[in-house]
Amino acid sequence: MNEDRIEGNWKQFKGKVKEQWGKLTDDDLDIIAGKRDQLLGKLQERHGLAREAAEEQLKGWEQRNPDFRYD
Repeated sequence: MNEDRIEGNWKQFKGKVKEQWGKLTDDDLDIIAGKRDQLLGKLQERHGLAREAAEEQLKGWEQRNPDFRYD
C-alpha cells in the first residue's frame, strides 16, 4: 500500500480533517492534497505537536474513518 496519496477522496475528507484539526486552513488542506506526509507536517506546525504525537492522532483518526484510504 502506498501511503503517500489518498485514493481520490481527498475532497470528501477535507471537511472531516478540518473538524478534527481546526487550526488547519483551507490553504493548508489544498497544499496537503491528500499526501499523508504533508498532513503530518502541517499537524506538527499548526498544532505544535511532536512528530510522534501527530502520528498517533492521525492513526486514531484513520481508525475512526475507515473509508479514508491510501493508494
